[in-house]
Amino acid sequence: MSQSDPVSGGSRSLPARERAGYRRLMLLGGKLLSALVLLLVGSLVVFLTIQAAPGSAALSVLGEQATPEAVAAFERRHGLDQPVLVQYLAWLGNALRGDFGVSLSIASGQQISSLMASKLPTTLFLGAYALVLAIAISLVLGIYAARHRGKTGDTVATSISVLGISMPDFWLSYVLIFFFGLSLGWFPTYGYVSPFVDLPGALHAGFLPALAIAAPMAAVFSRTLRAVLLETMTRPYVTAARSFGLKPRFVFVHFIFRNALIPYLTIIGLQIRYILGGVVVVERIFGIPGMGSFMVDGAFLRDLPVLLACTVTFLAIVVLVNTLTDALCSFLDPRRSR
Repeated sequence: MSQSDPVSGGSRSLPARERAGYRRLMLLGGKLLSALVLLLVGSLVVFLTIQAAPGSAALSVLGEQATPEAVAAFERRHGLDQPVLVQYLAWLGNALRGDFGVSLSIASGQQISSLMASKLPTTLFLGAYALVLAIAISLVLGIYAARHRGKTGDTVATSISVLGISMPDFWLSYVLIFFFGLSLGWFPTYGYVSPFVDLPGALHAGFLPALAIAAPMAAVFSRTLRAVLLETMTRPYVTAARSFGLKPRFVFVHFIFRNALIPYLTIIGLQIRYILGGVVVVERIFGIPGMGSFMVDGAFLRDLPVLLACTVTFLAIVVLVNTLTDALCSFLDPRRSR
């Protein structure tokens, strides 16, 4: 009997692990389904909002002096004379096949998909660069402030975070251009270098715009990390670990910092939308030919297909990152998948 207990216990534990894996798989499937529904609803809202905006794409392309016949012919050629719901269903069907239509005014007659394919890597590189800078700065400030709570270092780090939150990215862009570009001459103030051509040159040329986007986010990240670390330091299991005589560095890494990662990663995932919002402004200021500049041009020139494609692409990136962040947090904390 004593020999059969471990066997029976093992046979009972195996289905339990399988059930846990099945629950995680179902949870991930539910998150992906929710993301698809959110993306579908979001695309509809964006489409209706753009359609309701004042102005005429035909007049933007043909000019204010265009005749009514020319305007009607333009709208008929591009399907703009159809009911809004019919236009959306037609656009959605094409978008699911990767076809976002053609540009009306920015690059008249060219496929938007090919234009986006040349601009999206630029924006992704700038966004990733800004995110890495924000995480690096926040880790230094947040950990230093938490480990020196109530001291001068904590006050300085917290003050820097408050200052970072208070600075809009467009204002910070001009400040960085003035000091580091025009006054010191350390970095270029306009233009872009592709990382696929010259990675060191791309890191150097993209530092100022990436820092302009990263600074406000780094401030939010560092304040969140400091608060979470201080709260985790008071947990009973941390006190127990210290009572066992473990080294302070070991306790901090394995008991404090590791358990503070989940809320820290969550706030990073939620801030992705601010990266994309900053990219739209900063790309324009620094003359970077990415999706942000492309989207702004589409708005000014009333190029509705371009504006819609860029907005939906940004929405898809936000939804995807938030879904992956949620899945990662569920993996780090199995209790969330129960």
